[in-house]
Amino acid sequence: MKKLMKGFTLIELMIVVAIIGILAAIAIPNFIKFQARSKQSEAKANLKAMFTAEKAFFQEKDRFSGFVGEVGFAPERNNRYSYFIAGTQTYDDRNGTQASTGTTANAIEADAFKGYTVSATALTCPGTLGITTSTTAPNSFVGEAVGNIDSDSTLDIWSISTDGRVGTSCDYGLNVSGAQANIAAGEPANDQNDVNR
Repeated sequence: MKKLMKGFTLIELMIVVAIIGILAAIAIPNFIKFQARSKQSEAKANLKAMFTAEKAFFQEKDRFSGFVGEVGFAPERNNRYSYFIAGTQTYDDRNGTQASTGTTANAIEADAFKGYTVSATALTCPGTLGITTSTTAPNSFVGEAVGNIDSDSTLDIWSISTDGRVGTSCDYGLNVSGAQANIAAGEPANDQNDVNR
């Protein structure tokens, strides 16, 4: 009795490899976008923490502070974003194994020890960054996060404010129907979305 050996032909194997290649070409770009969107959650969470720290400081001292150490804002290490509380930046040091925050630091840089780097200046797409004081209106605060989450030349910019805002420029300017978007006080706004560019 002769046994018949069965197997795949070279053409059948090449067809399977081609199908896998096509599926990968479709899935990988979508996966990269979802991965970048998940990295944006760092900015949202840390901006909410910054907002909460500033509001708690305001309740105690009747003013906002431009110093990260004074309000107690310190995101965990391995941060991809730089965080800004005031317009002129004095960074905490995140180049070594230990992070040190000086008393005059008003910005927290991306964790350079882990290899993340971001532009050294805040980008004030949402308007005036930092603390504004006025005799006719209560104090207000705008904080910002700037990061490069997908290694291209475009930066991802988020902001948070104690005042409600109406989007007028940048990426958050219009909602889905084309009208100006309303941004509530204490809600992070994606001023420039690095994922969609």
